[in-house]
Amino acid sequence: MKKAGFKDLLKLAEILRSEKGCPWDREQTIASMLEFIESEVHEVRQAIENGDHENLREELGDVMFQLIMVAQIAKENDYFDMDDVIKDIDIKIRDRHTWVFGDDKVETAEEAIALWRKNKAKEGNKNRK
Repeated sequence: MKKAGFKDLLKLAEILRSEKGCPWDREQTIASMLEFIESEVHEVRQAIENGDHENLREELGDVMFQLIMVAQIAKENDYFDMDDVIKDIDIKIRDRHTWVFGDDKVETAEEAIALWRKNKAKEGNKNRK
């Protein structure tokens, strides 16, 4: 079996939600997925707390697929798609790390988090205008 990539997972969600897919998956809504996301995130937490890296790997995959399913449902409703999600998070992370992707300078983790918070606050101000 070939190694699956991210695009393969997007296609898998699309197939599961299609007419030839799974009736249960087709019935899901963004709101109904919340319960499953919360459950999987709890399992990620347990794996981390237990230092169980093998289980952590599995649980991270479960969380990722739940998020992919939500993005697929959003795409079907013309809200957004996974490309939009990826573009937005790429911009956000770069904008918040101005000492990596801009001209700011930091030397310590404390300085980095302080600047992260300052940059995040600027975003909030942009969104209110």
